[in-house]
Amino acid sequence: MRWPEDADGWPLTRFSRLILHRPHRWHVQEAGQGPTLLLLHGAGGATHSWRGLFPLLAAHFHVIAVDLPGHGFTQTGARQRSGLEHISADLASLIAAEGWRPAGLVGHSAGGAIALDLASRLDAPGLRIVTLNAALSNFEGVSGWLFPKLAKLLAMTPFTADLFAATASSTANVTRLIEGTGSTLAAEDIALYRRLVSDRAHVDGTLAMMSQWSLDGLMARLDQITQPVLLITADGDRAVPPDVSARAAAHMPDARLHALPHLGHLMHEEDPQAIADLITAFVPH
Repeated sequence: MRWPEDADGWPLTRFSRLILHRPHRWHVQEAGQGPTLLLLHGAGGATHSWRGLFPLLAAHFHVIAVDLPGHGFTQTGARQRSGLEHISADLASLIAAEGWRPAGLVGHSAGGAIALDLASRLDAPGLRIVTLNAALSNFEGVSGWLFPKLAKLLAMTPFTADLFAATASSTANVTRLIEGTGSTLAAEDIALYRRLVSDRAHVDGTLAMMSQWSLDGLMARLDQITQPVLLITADGDRAVPPDVSARAAAHMPDARLHALPHLGHLMHEEDPQAIADLITAFVPH
């Protein structure tokens, strides 16, 4: 999406600013005082996914939400830097340049993997990590080979993003997509996702991330993540089963699990107060 042309009606833009830090032009939303929390959305999402949680956390923390490269209003300057390790490295560089000293990293879905990878790149004593339905497993079997190859093929094919944006962005299709994750959102929330899915640049950024995504390095280093980690799962998540977090937690020295009933993959959008309570209890402030 283009800033500010497409920002009308976007959540929390009064807290928005753009930061030109190579290789990307980053869109961030920043508010509150106290220890710094960095919020990292998942693949295909944007800062809008924190619209309910952000103000609750800003009552206790200095909160920064970032649009990942190619997502939302962040303009990618190096499309080949859309994989996990490149995103983490570029975020670490941005954090250092801005002088942020995170006390906590909060990541949803693929953002949870980024938070875990990013932690090792930061000089942040006392850092704590919270993941929400973290996507911490590669596809299994033939899908583990086919899906990344398919995403890479689509990402390299001209007009793919335009075609997807044109055909998949109806309200009915987006509603089915959200419901398929096990979550139920209000009509105005569905409309925000429809704006994202209908935007060619955002779809292209999502495809680039999918085509370059690999968890192999991170999964091999889980036992080296010594920071306290809280992995929050939702029993109704149809996108990332809760046992994915349970298996990952078993490999980390200081990890604990917390399961929430009656919520789906987008649990922080369905019940932001419940997530805020867990985060504020886990990250000192």
